[in-house]
Amino acid sequence: MRLETIALNNLRRRKSRLAFLVAGLLIGVATVVTLISLSTTLTEDVQNKMESYGANILVTPRSDALSLSYGGISLGGVALDSQEIRQADLKKIYTIRNNKNIAAVAPKVLGAQNVRGQRVLLMGVDPEMEFKLKKWWKVNGQPLATDHDLVAGASVARSLDLAIGDKVEIAGETFNLTGILSETGSQDDQILIATLPTAQRLLDKKGLVSLVEVAALCANCPVTDMVTQISQVLPGAEVSAIQQVVKTRMHALDQFRNFSLAIAAVVLLIGALVVFVTMMSAVNERTREIGIFRALGFRRAHVIRLILLESTVVSFIAGILGFVVGMGVTYLILPLMTDNEVALHWDPVLGGGAVLLALLVGASASFYPALKASRLDPTEALRAL
Repeated sequence: MRLETIALNNLRRRKSRLAFLVAGLLIGVATVVTLISLSTTLTEDVQNKMESYGANILVTPRSDALSLSYGGISLGGVALDSQEIRQADLKKIYTIRNNKNIAAVAPKVLGAQNVRGQRVLLMGVDPEMEFKLKKWWKVNGQPLATDHDLVAGASVARSLDLAIGDKVEIAGETFNLTGILSETGSQDDQILIATLPTAQRLLDKKGLVSLVEVAALCANCPVTDMVTQISQVLPGAEVSAIQQVVKTRMHALDQFRNFSLAIAAVVLLIGALVVFVTMMSAVNERTREIGIFRALGFRRAHVIRLILLESTVVSFIAGILGFVVGMGVTYLILPLMTDNEVALHWDPVLGGGAVLLALLVGASASFYPALKASRLDPTEALRAL
């Protein structure tokens, strides 16, 4: 009779012990799979958000004048009398070495205008780039389509009593209010938005821009290098990276991942102890059986292989079930961890790793009981018959 047959028959006879061993390892493997898949999926979610929301490189005129702010971001030396950036120079941004990492370049011109008796900040944008860059903008009505269209922030619309379809006069020109931004909680609520050529004409800044936002928020974008490269092609501008929020979120995810690994290690240790104790108990119960095997000519290596074969079968089953259960738990927990719809990927590498981990833990926990079983004195074992 082959050792594999003996091992499988022994597992069939002791189904309750088989279930207990599988459950002990399954819980450990499922915990590891859940925590790893959660941290991986949440990291991908953050990276997707970084690629979709906002810019992380800001280009402003180099100036020592009094600074303004826009959207909670310091604009450096932007002032009414500061030197602006030439719009024609922005083409140089696409010549940098890492130009493939550039998702969008969104120039803006800023200035104050009188509208219905109030001083309002007017911002000229490239509609295609700006609305691509700020996907969180929700426009009630229509975005900018022509040079005679305006979009108002929520606060400006309330303050000036504006409604979609109203005529708005700025500097003697009449514009159509085609849309109103939904409340953003930022300075976007305080501005009137026009196309870049229109705002440049109204503010007497033709061919000039006040600042440029560059979107390069991808997982592996060399933002620091890109800042240096843009500074070299635009020596008259101040180029800075907006990375604080991104780094804070990624640091939080790193801490979560480390915490997850620590918890997984503890749970795996408990699972290994369950296997160890159960296998030791099984060896003690099977003293006479092992003694008979030894009396029949089984060598110590055969006894070790027999015990390890049993643990291998148990570990393999626990690894597969642990992966399936872990992914199922991740599927249930994921909606509670993020407000976005995130796709759960069944990673075959993670599945293979789960099975391999179960095999390693099971084999390690069973090695000493197998060694102890191989050292049993057959005469002492047979004396109990």
